[in-house]
Amino acid sequence: MPNETLVSLDLPDLTKLRSGKVREVFDLGETLLFVATDRLSAFDVILPDPIPDKGAVLNQISAFWFEKFSSIRNHFITDDFAQFPAKLRPYERQLAGRSMIVRKTKPLPVECVVRGYLAGSGWKDYQATGAVCGYQLVAGLQLASELPEPIFAPSTKNEAGHDLNIDWAQCCAMIGESVAEKLRDQSLQIYFAGKQHAATCGIIVADTKFEFGLVGNELLLIDECLTPDSSRFWPVDSYAPGTSPPSFDKQFVRDYLETLDWNKTYPGPNLPNDVIRNTSAKYREAFRRLTGANLGQP
Repeated sequence: MPNETLVSLDLPDLTKLRSGKVREVFDLGETLLFVATDRLSAFDVILPDPIPDKGAVLNQISAFWFEKFSSIRNHFITDDFAQFPAKLRPYERQLAGRSMIVRKTKPLPVECVVRGYLAGSGWKDYQATGAVCGYQLVAGLQLASELPEPIFAPSTKNEAGHDLNIDWAQCCAMIGESVAEKLRDQSLQIYFAGKQHAATCGIIVADTKFEFGLVGNELLLIDECLTPDSSRFWPVDSYAPGTSPPSFDKQFVRDYLETLDWNKTYPGPNLPNDVIRNTSAKYREAFRRLTGANLGQP
């Protein structure tokens, strides 16, 4: 398990393919090395302060779900550093616990958002129009209400700025109706399975997003899976429709940022120490509840 924060990483003799909002991606030839840093992105802006243990939580929760959902084709190969190529051994301190080796795919240009509850931009849209992402909903729903059925709400991917919601017709136009239907069906399948497991751990999965890639005609789940960065996790025991539930994700940071006079563009503001500590604790608690283990233990 990493014992220090990691904001960025370069590895000699390895080609870095990209540096995303959170992950560094390196080329290993036939495979990729994904490294989850402790960077935190809020409102699509990378903040200057890292969150201790965040990268390890994201990496290990994703590995947990990839293995649990092995019947759903995904890009995961291993997160066991003992199985990493020998050329990575000198970097154990930087990589162990926060990295995984994955298959190469051709990523599809859409993010697959599944909304099971009214929250965030979905709640704002519902208040304004009575609809969420083009789906007309019944009247009288409250903040954090469970939706009659989960909604598949695709968006475009944007590493540098805000993702843009698109409707079903736009999604089909971008990737083809057949592939879009597979994305929708698999996204809903994974959401239902994740929601069911999380409920036994005292967690509500309010919404989440998935990414997929192709190897030939084979569709694979890629990137991350049901993490505190890609999902809203709420504690079952304090959930009440009509209120904004406490969360295990970065909503704690979003709520703090909303109190500031900040226009949600780069550069982001520094975070107080108590916000950093509490956010780190929430990530670790999500890991403990979902996996049944403490971070860094089998």
